Amino acid sequence: MFVKVNGVRIFVEVLGPRLAFDGPRTVERPTVVALHGGPSDHLHMLPMVSALTEVAQVVVYDHRGCGRSEAGDPALWTLEQWGDDVRGLCDALGIEAPIVFGHSFGGFVAQSHAVRHPGHAARLILSGTGPRFDAAASVEGFRRQGGDAAAAAFAAFAARPDSDTVQVFARECRHLYSTGRKTDPDVEARTLTNMALLFDFFGRESRAFDLTAALAAVRVPVLILGGDEDPVTPPSYQDALESALTHAQVRRVRFPGAGHAMATDVPDALAAALRDWVRAV
Repeated sequence: MFVKVNGVRIFVEVLGPRLAFDGPRTVERPTVVALHGGPSDHLHMLPMVSALTEVAQVVVYDHRGCGRSEAGDPALWTLEQWGDDVRGLCDALGIEAPIVFGHSFGGFVAQSHAVRHPGHAARLILSGTGPRFDAAASVEGFRRQGGDAAAAAFAAFAARPDSDTVQVFARECRHLYSTGRKTDPDVEARTLTNMALLFDFFGRESRAFDLTAALAAVRVPVLILGGDEDPVTPPSYQDALESALTHAQVRRVRFPGAGHAMATDVPDALAAALRDWVRAV
């Protein structure tokens, strides 16, 4: 379905009911608002949130400019606006005290929402992300996982994101997101990526934002997830998050043997960590 949020039509899917049955009673379950990475579309989030439908209602959507949502004004392809859109979507759907779950790029958006709308989320889940885009750390992450060719491909894309460098990145780097070193061609084929937005984000927005200082304002509990073999947001990203969240209750879970694609590499361990965090509500 489409929902009008801050002037654009946002594509939304709702997974699972809000109400659960307990004999003669109905019990309200928490709502998880899941923010996709890429920036591409929400489809890759589905394996990450599937286990959560056992304990929560899950709302997934495409950020403005992404997937099936309207592009709107490209000048508003910013973390500030995407963070405000989280609040706008929740208001439009009547979602109160959501658990906001951001993976990768979606984790940047989740942090933006948290610092711009303090106290709106009941809890945060920040997965495979950090308080800023650290190109140098990512280059070394790709070097550890794929050697000099992967490091050079990522460095070239980060320096000049365009149709040429993204092709080399796809060839040399994409398979390194999983420790199984495989990509699913069907998933790749059905993913909708606004290349203009992708190039704009990595060419402009990723170089400007740094939420490190602002995260001191976060007071709600935060779960930090990361794969020890993640090339693009290696553990140093999560180290920076943990250090910046000086006033929040933080739980960090590291997954040995997992890359950026934790739902592929360690599906059971990831599902357990997510369910435990949501059940704690």
